[in-house]
Amino acid sequence: QSQLSQALNGLSDRAKEAKEFLVQLRNMVQQIQENSVEFEACLVAQCDALIDALNRRKAQLLSRVNKEHEHKLKVVRDQISHCTVKLRQTTGLMEYCLEVIKENDPSGFLQISDALIRRVHLTEDQWGKGTLTPRMTTDFDLNLDNAPLLQSIHQLDFVQMKVSSPVPAPPILQLEECCTHNNSATLSWKQPPLSTVQVEGYILELDDGNGGQFREVYVGKETMCTVDGLHFNSTYSARVKAFNKTGVSPYSKTLVLQTSEETQSEEQTLPFPVPLERLQLRRMSPFSSTLNLQPSFPGRSYFELRSSAHQLSLHSSLQSLNSAVDIKKMVAVAWFSFDPSSAHADIIFSNDNLTVTCNSYDDRVVLGKTGFSKGLHYWELSIDRYDNHPDPAFGVARIDVLKDAMLGKDDKAWAMYVDNNRSWFMHNNSHTNRTEGGITKGATVGVLLDLTRRTLTFSINEDQQGPVAFENLEGLFFPAVSLNRNVQVTLHTGLPVPEFYASRSAMQ
Repeated sequence: QSQLSQALNGLSDRAKEAKEFLVQLRNMVQQIQENSVEFEACLVAQCDALIDALNRRKAQLLSRVNKEHEHKLKVVRDQISHCTVKLRQTTGLMEYCLEVIKENDPSGFLQISDALIRRVHLTEDQWGKGTLTPRMTTDFDLNLDNAPLLQSIHQLDFVQMKVSSPVPAPPILQLEECCTHNNSATLSWKQPPLSTVQVEGYILELDDGNGGQFREVYVGKETMCTVDGLHFNSTYSARVKAFNKTGVSPYSKTLVLQTSEETQSEEQTLPFPVPLERLQLRRMSPFSSTLNLQPSFPGRSYFELRSSAHQLSLHSSLQSLNSAVDIKKMVAVAWFSFDPSSAHADIIFSNDNLTVTCNSYDDRVVLGKTGFSKGLHYWELSIDRYDNHPDPAFGVARIDVLKDAMLGKDDKAWAMYVDNNRSWFMHNNSHTNRTEGGITKGATVGVLLDLTRRTLTFSINEDQQGPVAFENLEGLFFPAVSLNRNVQVTLHTGLPVPEFYASRSAMQ
């Protein structure tokens, strides 16, 4: 009995281990299904990004073909016009000569015959060699070299299948250490406890607080990041992934963070519906969070990064504007593009809506996607094309600004318009502060909107242009540009505050 009892105890331990193993296997089935959904979504997103890039390139190549088409037609039409005029002149001369030949008066004929003979020979010489040869061929001398791209597409494969070492597992966001305070958010993460894969670093991504595209805000070895200078009372989504020499891990679960209201209250509520099973994840003021199981998509980096020994801070607080040191450290929180939905129909967009021009000779207005009512914001516009000395205008405007006139013509825009020699400030069709110094192709125009001091300042090629352009600004302002077909500009955002403004603030 004692021997049988001991044997049963051993068998019981094995049975218990087998049950636990079965639970682990069942959990693996669920995890495999979840990972498959996320991996499939990521693969679709990556392939869609390649297709989008190919479509954008196709549009660019078609534009070049259209330009070649227009050029060929112009050359041929010019030659048709030129040849028609010459033929008309030649025909007229021939008809006149035939009438002169019919002249019966010998003396009258001799008086004009020599001049006519010289004119006929001169006209004949003008139809010399090459005149009746087309100046343009009908063929398009453009051959698309698609062989390397086709080869790359055929070689497109999963990296994991070609290397021996695995990619890292998705990091785990530590809810108990993630929090928000005022308009800053601190996020913390770690590797799964049983993971043995070496990790070289992490990539943290944050959206724009309005459900927009994710952007990289940190790349490094730290497992904590503080993002300052966010918008108050906004909902941000954050996610993180790990990487090593083999590749990049899938994303972590998405964490949704709610920044504080500008007027602090003892308790804040979530600004969106939260399922009952997620309410236990909620923490009261100033933090709210839920786990979001949405698929993950790649992002882009628009931030200037600074790191410390234990923590990374991307943005100085928008409230710290009282000293030059604070301003120099500050990085603008705004990253945005132009807004096709609110622009005039003549505006032409490219480069992910960061580059604009126009198909009209009249001035047309385009706004940025993001409006500002608080804080310090700086962006730049590089002049990609500048022909025939037009007067583009740069500044800010209300959402309902006139779209078919130069920026500043009405009372809903505050702008600087500039040519190749000088600039003026304009609001409500009133021109002030003529300043020498203009723009050319390659120049950079800076716009600095300080809604703490309620001022608008401009710069050209990193030097302040004129005095402070406008003061006592209050309300909601959108970045704005007006231009015509002779100008093309590209928008640059997420930039540090320029030195001239930091120096001026220090003196004040």
